[in-house]
Amino acid sequence: MRSDRASLGLKIAAVAGLLFLHLPILLIFVYAFTTEDTSYQWPPPGLTLQWFGVAWNRPDVWEALSLSLRVAAISTAIALVLGTLCAAAVARSRFFGRETISLLVILPIALPGVITGIALRSAYSLAEIPFSYWTIVAGHATFCVVVVYNNAVARFRRTSGSLIEASMDLGANYFQTFRLVILPNIATALLAGGMLAFALSFDEVIVTTFTAGQQQTLPIWMLEELVRPRQRPVTNVVAMVVVVVTAVPILIAYYLTRGTETVAGQGK
Repeated sequence: MRSDRASLGLKIAAVAGLLFLHLPILLIFVYAFTTEDTSYQWPPPGLTLQWFGVAWNRPDVWEALSLSLRVAAISTAIALVLGTLCAAAVARSRFFGRETISLLVILPIALPGVITGIALRSAYSLAEIPFSYWTIVAGHATFCVVVVYNNAVARFRRTSGSLIEASMDLGANYFQTFRLVILPNIATALLAGGMLAFALSFDEVIVTTFTAGQQQTLPIWMLEELVRPRQRPVTNVVAMVVVVVTAVPILIAYYLTRGTETVAGQGK
């Protein structure tokens, strides 16, 4: 009889893979407490909490963090609206060129970020649009829409159309059907997609480099700080914040979508 337990070799390979992925992140946490402020020594010569106070009192850190949060929030809001509408059109309608439109929607996230960044920068230059907060938002929305669309279209396809037909037959108008039938069925998918979109926008670097001009989001600030060895542990402290801010939405999205293989009305 075949055993359900994994072999020793498979367990070792799994542990090695996890260490390869997460050990560098753990090192960031360690170096946030080091007493050495100009280089990375191993083991650290000492441990201290002073860099957390230094980071807290740096106004440039707060400005970069505020910009990243505002950009991620607006980009996610735009993605939720456009991604949901596009998913509804593709999943619930039949028209010529539907698959082509679906491909065009997901194309931005498949392209390298540098291509998207160059394209947006060229478009801004041709239209003589100055770099601003909104140019960053537009750049981030290009891939945030894809994340929401992928979650929403999958949920729309698993939601039975008979529920919508029944709602309309019972006298509900379009708004009531959306609020009472459609939205409860796709709510967790939208929430998960929105959280993933927020996390992607918050730590995006490449597209931001081409669309930000002189502005600094938090990831751009971190890159510039790494070039200068002054107070290097402060960068690691900020990196810890980025890890938490991006990891928490992803974990919440995972738990929200876990066990949602069955949707109300499916197969009826």
